[in-house]
Amino acid sequence: MKNIKIIIKKGLALLLIIPVMILFELSLSSCSTDDLDIQQNFPFELHIMPIRKDIANGETVEIRLKIIPKGNYTETKYYLRYFQFDGNGTLRYKNEPAYIPNDSYELSEKEFRLYYTSTSTVSQSFDVWIYDSFGNEKQVSFQLNNKD
Repeated sequence: MKNIKIIIKKGLALLLIIPVMILFELSLSSCSTDDLDIQQNFPFELHIMPIRKDIANGETVEIRLKIIPKGNYTETKYYLRYFQFDGNGTLRYKNEPAYIPNDSYELSEKEFRLYYTSTSTVSQSFDVWIYDSFGNEKQVSFQLNNKD
């Protein structure tokens, strides 16, 4: 009789342990990182405040820009490059050295101001590209008339 009770207790214990072990195994196999879909690449919008259209030689125009991503991934990096194709001038961020055309510069903020200074007596045109580490890109064209 004593042996039967021991066998029954062991059998019940096994019946309780087996489902728990099966559930544990299933939970481990369903947490595979291959099944996770983590989005890192988010397109963005670029908002630019209006600027004046006329500029004189030696004058500076402030350009206010804001990057607005459609999602948030903290590892995303944003960059700027520009190219001037009419007239002459310099583009800079705060008091930093002027940007070199077609070179890339990492942006430390999503909301920032650029300063364009005319060094020309003719109309000026330049493009600014803002792009991220995933290849999303926005282009903005600026055209400034010479102010006599």
